[in-house]
Amino acid sequence: MQLGTGLFTAQQRPDDDRMPSDLYDEVLELTREIEAAGLDSAWVSEHHFAEDGYLSATMPTLSAMAAETDEIEIGSCIALGPLYDPIRLAEDAATVDLIADGRLTLGLSIGSNPREFDAFGVPREERADRLADLVPFLRGAWSEGELAYESAFHDVPSDVSITPKPEGEIPLMLGGAAKPAVRRAARQAEGWCAPSALSVGGVKKRVEDIRSVREDERNDGDFQTYVIQHGWVGDSREEAWEAMKEGYLYIQRRYEEIFSGEAVDELDAERRDELKEQAIFGTPAQVTDELDTYREALGDDVHFIFRTYHPGVGTDEMIDCIHRLGDEVAPEL
Repeated sequence: MQLGTGLFTAQQRPDDDRMPSDLYDEVLELTREIEAAGLDSAWVSEHHFAEDGYLSATMPTLSAMAAETDEIEIGSCIALGPLYDPIRLAEDAATVDLIADGRLTLGLSIGSNPREFDAFGVPREERADRLADLVPFLRGAWSEGELAYESAFHDVPSDVSITPKPEGEIPLMLGGAAKPAVRRAARQAEGWCAPSALSVGGVKKRVEDIRSVREDERNDGDFQTYVIQHGWVGDSREEAWEAMKEGYLYIQRRYEEIFSGEAVDELDAERRDELKEQAIFGTPAQVTDELDTYREALGDDVHFIFRTYHPGVGTDEMIDCIHRLGDEVAPEL
């Protein structure tokens, strides 16, 4: 099992009086600590037009992270594919991968927030088809020679050669829990990301479906399953929850606003309890035991993205958690 962390969002809670630049300094400091702790990966997320400054520029941020590290995998988990100009995404991702010496994984999803689609002028009902169209476009753009692909949504000549080219393959990872999204990943990508709302059993069911689809289509290339879950490593279960609680519940409230397009002033008690039950937190031994349930269900070839970045909980606290994850949890896995 591989173990990474993030997802960096650079959000600024109302009780955080730092400058926006300080939040990005924090992202880079934590990225360096992730590599120093011996973890496998660091990740960013993406949303737009958020009052709290939720990270919107994935490629520039990943480029800075690449320049700060030498070994760890870096990636988007997840970029909103239908909102991108495909040429610019192909160029920017290839540039990041060159800076990173081949360490980029580009995670993409269809997105959901109506406000984002309206502002970008992209019909929301086209989002799945646009993502399905984007993947072969990127493959063509990164291949030697001309694009050799005619997009159904973008008027780009197929005889252009988009540069720069990455020196190797850039793995594409697709997200989503619905059956069409899972099967799209199985057919088109090198990886699938399980969202945090899925149970271990839910992830296992979808991984079995992916394996079945790939076997039926005789696709025997490399494929990586990624699993996201929020969590924290502390001296006790109670201390770990108290450390992560405010940042975790804040970001979950903001997600409900992003996905619904409506204001959410407060999470109700039932939802708060549900989110607490869903998260993985406690002592190193307790966290290890819970992560082991994923390994037992899915096998050793799973990349777990343990979300230790919770807005506003404190840089030093997050650094300590990252190192405990690297020093006390990762070796046991």
